[in-house]
Amino acid sequence: MSLIGKFIDRILPVGSITLVGPDGKRETHGPGGGSHVTVKFHDRRVALDIFRNPRLRLGEAYMDGRLTIEDGGTILDLLELITGAEPWERGHRKDLAKGKAGKLVSLFRRNPVAKSRKNVAHHYDIGNELYALFLDDDLQYSCAYFTDPKNSLEQAQADKKAHIAAKLDLKPGQRVLDIGCGWGGMALYLHKVAGVDVLGITLSEEQLKVARRRARDAGVSDHVKFELIDYRLLNDRFDRIVSVGMFEHVGAAHYDEFYAKCRELLTDDGVMLLHTIGKLGGAGTPDPFTDKWVFPGYHLPSLSQMCGSSEKVKMIVSDVETLRLHYAYTLRHWLERAIKARAKIVKMYDERFFRMWEFYLAGGIVMFESGAACNFQVQYVRDRRATPITRDYMLETERKYRALDAKPAPAAKKPRSAGRKKTLETA
Repeated sequence: MSLIGKFIDRILPVGSITLVGPDGKRETHGPGGGSHVTVKFHDRRVALDIFRNPRLRLGEAYMDGRLTIEDGGTILDLLELITGAEPWERGHRKDLAKGKAGKLVSLFRRNPVAKSRKNVAHHYDIGNELYALFLDDDLQYSCAYFTDPKNSLEQAQADKKAHIAAKLDLKPGQRVLDIGCGWGGMALYLHKVAGVDVLGITLSEEQLKVARRRARDAGVSDHVKFELIDYRLLNDRFDRIVSVGMFEHVGAAHYDEFYAKCRELLTDDGVMLLHTIGKLGGAGTPDPFTDKWVFPGYHLPSLSQMCGSSEKVKMIVSDVETLRLHYAYTLRHWLERAIKARAKIVKMYDERFFRMWEFYLAGGIVMFESGAACNFQVQYVRDRRATPITRDYMLETERKYRALDAKPAPAAKKPRSAGRKKTLETA
């Protein structure tokens, strides 16, 4: 274990890790002075595999049970120690196998319509019951908005919808396009609070079934519709466009295409609100574990990448907000709920799937707390006069939506599913 020990000594500025080999031999590395985690390797190749490709093989070793966390620790403890010891903004993090070649691959890899649908199915069509176990009642699978870090997940997701809806400057009777509508919660909310007609589009058959059922149960199917279609295949115009948690799957090679199509779909005085995970500083390569096992084909944009593409088609950036820690709070709720539901998740899939999911959620927490990830909410207009010239309307409308005493949209709990799906396939 000498190579992996030297590697730990090099990347760890504080804290320590005790390694336990398959023969029981123990050795401790790191300068100390902080957190301590004990890690056991269950075969002799684990250390070499991780040393060769830590960004991929650490997660795979944990997923496969070849690496376990001992002495009451968790995989989150290990990731917090590695990433949290030196946050991104300090500027001294040592690069873990990133390079120019990887960035070029990320820039040029394509997500055509057929591949995009396959990538979405890989993650979202694995069974709605899984998501009902750890998401809020409305099945909001994106960053919540915490006006207070102590708020419940349900409150924070409700506040997220109000926050986004207020930025859209909605008027009754307008037509809204929801790109990547998930299980329908945002579309139903916009109709409820603002009296708009919404078309939600998705590439997930499982999400589509739930969204349509919810609209039907609420008696609003004439005003809130859902379709299984790629945004690139639409030929219509909308007063407003909202997209929450979908842009991450577009791919850097398609950014110009995305903004050009959104401009085409938006009316001359229209408003668009894009909510996406992004990267502080410059964009990097996708995390190889997440790309292989969780979200194939994804790319997290930098703000400069988004602006570079939107500027080409004269989509005016009219408002920008960076949510720095909100997703970390969200993910901590998700991880806590997933761990409580471990037995159910294992019964639905298996232990390997649960460990993969646990590593994915824990990795997300440290990425937002100490890594280079954040969330961007960017408002776009085609006409500089499309919205009021100050942000006051957003604050006033958000307060109104939060206080609105309306019958809630039907909860999405216990969704019906087509049954257990094949999981853990690579892209």
